[in-house]
Amino acid sequence: MPQSDIVYIAGDNWLAVLAAAAAIYAIGFLIYGLVFSGLWLKLTGYTKEQLQPHSWKMFLSPVMPILTAIGLAILFKLARVDNIAVGVVIAVQIWFFLVLPARMYNFVYSPEKIGHLVLDGIHLLLGILVAGVIIAGWR
Repeated sequence: MPQSDIVYIAGDNWLAVLAAAAAIYAIGFLIYGLVFSGLWLKLTGYTKEQLQPHSWKMFLSPVMPILTAIGLAILFKLARVDNIAVGVVIAVQIWFFLVLPARMYNFVYSPEKIGHLVLDGIHLLLGILVAGVIIAGWR
């Protein structure tokens, strides 16, 4: 796509941001919806029946990847990320120094099992990495 055809808003490539958000969402769907849904239920100690009253919250599920992709785009712009390698390094740093510690609060202050933390941590790392590659690489 020629540079002039890319949709830039406030200096960010919004097609890349939307693609990154879709990729984060797809990774979560694969991990929690298809591949490890049974493991996730076992690690959390919930049954499908116990979760049913909370199913209304699913309409919020696109919000998290959209905010994550927008945040990455903003941070990448501030850091002047101009290639995929730098994008990957910064994405890993964001995951390690911001995302993982925030996620660890549930583990530290609840009876959560370490496997749940590990599964969520892997999901969040993969999402940040793929989104970082998309945003940094789509110029």
